[in-house]
Amino acid sequence: MLKAVLTDIDGTITDSSRRINTGAIDTIRSLVDEGIEVVLASGNTSCFMDALCKIIGTHGTFIAENGGVFRVGFTGTPHIRGEQGVCRAALESLQAHYRTQGIELELYSPAYRYADLAFGRTVPVDEVKTLLKKYPVQVLDTGYAIHLQSPGVDKGTALVALAQEMELFPSDFLAIGDSLNDIQMLTTAGIGATVANGHKDIKAAAQYVAEKEYGDGFVEVVKKYESYLRAAKRSTTI
Repeated sequence: MLKAVLTDIDGTITDSSRRINTGAIDTIRSLVDEGIEVVLASGNTSCFMDALCKIIGTHGTFIAENGGVFRVGFTGTPHIRGEQGVCRAALESLQAHYRTQGIELELYSPAYRYADLAFGRTVPVDEVKTLLKKYPVQVLDTGYAIHLQSPGVDKGTALVALAQEMELFPSDFLAIGDSLNDIQMLTTAGIGATVANGHKDIKAAAQYVAEKEYGDGFVEVVKKYESYLRAAKRSTTI
């Protein structure tokens, strides 16, 4: 029985320019106002996610750093998963390699990351994977950045831990995403859906593929399953 929504941000509730779709915001606020939990999931930092939860209007529960950090509610304790030290060692090796070619990697908010490390997609991701094959890290290409993360840490494993703290099951969640790093959370959730602009691999893993792209696709997915979400909410209040 669906009881909550878990959604990616970039490419899922935004447009192609990464502007948040206002229809998606209205949909999220409508769910929240009816007592249905909405969880935001992203590769972004915890401080970014905290601010976005406040701006959009959720209760503050999020998954950050591609599963490396999660928190329940604004007053909840952030849980850090994975080992950033191994990511840092891999990044230093990568930086040394590219500096010999006159290339400086553009790091994304390293001071505000606790589990993973991220940098701009200015170098080929397949090359990065080859260069780091001896390091115990996974290389994630979100379509917006390249992330170095501890093996076994992803949005799906974070969902399992998050659901337990929320006294829910992963199967209680409707998960919506668009990129390769969203596949695990879609396959872990009760129902996984993607938007029309989703990667071909996530479309293959999803139980529903929206006809519309980006934020409009998110709204379409929620409308398809909103009766299940609201029915679950009614059953818990009877």
